[in-house]
Amino acid sequence: MTQKIALLLIHGIGKQDENYAHQITYELKKHFAGNLQKLGVKNPAAELVIEDVYWAPVIQKSEDKLWEKLKKGGTMNFVNLRRLMIDFAGDTIAYQKNNDDRKIYDGVHEIIAKSIDKLGFIAGEKAPLSVIAHGIGSVMISNYFWDLQNESKDKKLISPLVQKYIDNSPIQRGETFCNFFSLGSPLVLWSLRHKDFGEPIAVPSPLFSKYYPEVKGEWVNYYDKDDIIGYPIKPLNDAYNKVVSRDIEINVGNIWSSWNPASHLGYWNDDDVIVPVAESLSKLWLTINMKK
Repeated sequence: MTQKIALLLIHGIGKQDENYAHQITYELKKHFAGNLQKLGVKNPAAELVIEDVYWAPVIQKSEDKLWEKLKKGGTMNFVNLRRLMIDFAGDTIAYQKNNDDRKIYDGVHEIIAKSIDKLGFIAGEKAPLSVIAHGIGSVMISNYFWDLQNESKDKKLISPLVQKYIDNSPIQRGETFCNFFSLGSPLVLWSLRHKDFGEPIAVPSPLFSKYYPEVKGEWVNYYDKDDIIGYPIKPLNDAYNKVVSRDIEINVGNIWSSWNPASHLGYWNDDDVIVPVAESLSKLWLTINMKK
C-alpha cells in the first residue's frame, strides 16, 4: 500500500473567492499524475491529496462592517482605492496577535488546523505534509508551525480553539511537515518585529526524520521582482539562509500585470510555480514509496 502525499494550500490578502484553489489544484494533480504515470503508477492523481485553507471570511465580515461605518462619516476621495486598502491592509492588521483579543489570529489558525485534520483523514495520519502559501498566507503558516514547534508546558502558544484539532496524529501535530513553498511572501516585513530579524520555523519539522529519514525536505521561496509584497528571504540572517533552500525569482501574471505590482496576484496559476512544485511532490512520493 502506498503512502499518499498531503498538500495544503492557503491564499493571501484581499477579497478571495472560496474556489480560489480550483485551478491550481487541477494543474498540480495533472502534472503530478503525469510524472508518476510514466513509471506505471496506477491512479497517480489519487496519490496527491490537496486541501485548501479559506480563511478570508474570518476577517471579511469585519472589513465589510468597517467600510459601511466609514461611508457614513463624510466624503472620501479615491473610494475604490480606499476600499481596496481596507481589503488588503485590513487583512494584515487584523491578523496581528493581540493578547487581549486573539479572536482573528486563533480563528485563522483553527481553519488551518481543520484543513490539516481533513488531510490526515484522507492521506493518512503520517502523511508527509507540504504547504503552498501565498502572500500573508505564508506568514500565517509560519506562525502556525512556530506555535506548534515551540509549544511547551511552560510556554503556551496554542489556544484551546486550535488545540482540539492537533492532539491525535503526527500530521495534526505538524510532525510530518516537510516542504514549504512560499509565493510572493512578505515574511521579511514581519521580521522587523524581532531582534536580528527573528528565527525561522524548522523546515522540515524537527521530528520529520522519525517518520521519513530518507527525505530531506525543502523551503522554496518564489518571488517576482515586480511584486512589492514578495521578497527574497534567505538574506535575512544566517538562520533563514540555512533553512530556506532557495529564493527563486520568476515572472508571474499576464500581459497587464507581469511588469508591475499587480503581479502579486499571478502566482497561483503560473507554470513557473506549478511545474517545479509538482516535480518536487512527485520526487517526494517516489522517495517514500519506491523504497517499499
